[in-house]
Amino acid sequence: MLKSLHKRHSELAKSKRQVEILSNGIFQSGDLPKFKDKIAESNQFPLKANKLEILQINVGYMCNQVCAHCHVDAGPDRKEIMTKETMLQCLDVIKKTEAHTLDLTGGAPEMNPNFRWFVEEASKAGIKDFIVRSNLTIIRANKKYHDLPEFFKKHNVHVVSSMPHWTKGKTDKQRGNGVFDKSIQALKDLNAIGYGLPGSDLRLDLVYNPSGAFLPGNQMALEKDFKKALLDDFNIQFHNLFAITNLPISRFLDYLIASENYEDYMYSLVEAFNPEAVKNVMCTNTISVSWDGYLYDCDFNQMLNLPVKSKAKHISEYNSELLEGRSIVISQHCYGCTAGAGSSCQGSVT
Repeated sequence: MLKSLHKRHSELAKSKRQVEILSNGIFQSGDLPKFKDKIAESNQFPLKANKLEILQINVGYMCNQVCAHCHVDAGPDRKEIMTKETMLQCLDVIKKTEAHTLDLTGGAPEMNPNFRWFVEEASKAGIKDFIVRSNLTIIRANKKYHDLPEFFKKHNVHVVSSMPHWTKGKTDKQRGNGVFDKSIQALKDLNAIGYGLPGSDLRLDLVYNPSGAFLPGNQMALEKDFKKALLDDFNIQFHNLFAITNLPISRFLDYLIASENYEDYMYSLVEAFNPEAVKNVMCTNTISVSWDGYLYDCDFNQMLNLPVKSKAKHISEYNSELLEGRSIVISQHCYGCTAGAGSSCQGSVT
């Protein structure tokens, strides 16, 4: 118990430190413009939440990988796991709202011991798009996960999976040795039962994150390159590629500071700021639920411990009247979602 409390206090202290870095900066060439002032220039401050469409639930930080860019700081040693009690509270909200998408994330969400039960129960609630963000390698981790493709198919799960590159070197550099080979095998397993094939209703999408301190390229061009390379080299097919900007949070922020790229990266985000992207940022139609049931405007705010600005702060207190129309909590990391074509958990927003 004491060890758990100590770890929780350490996580809160780290979140506070990262918020301070983002707010105050470590800049040599002048202050970074405040994000709230930047969106005010186009009369978009304050950002307001619309009707809930996507309920994104983090069912735990435990993961079989330790990726260099991970904003969740997930790994095998993480013990934060959503309980069945909290899952039941989430199910109550799913039944009461008109949210059309349930987005399960982690860590590796499949490692939660109640994952399959939750998927089965949530499937009965009539969700139109049921997303599981799988790291692919979990499918090949050990025998108890080998039947995940069939389980996903049974419940018509929309599989969204990270794939940093179509080459072994760049993928393993970001996500760990052996990840590429296991990912390729997992993709073949999914293709074998119909996922990702042309005309198939079994959706398989990939997620691209840059491997360094730079913004992603054009999403459509990247998708074309990924599709050609994976088909030519491995006979693998998928539906869409989501290009996501790495936000300066957790491990990626630590990397930026350690590599002395933080200032340049933040200024690159500011210089690429696109007011059109602000109109479609994911926080306007999404609520993020943490493993312990607390509510956030997005999973990035969750990692920085910036809860929703509402009296309803926990899933057990969910109240549409209190949450719809709330002012969204913003900070300097929000530049990441509004740079270039914009970025969200569903890829580019413009």
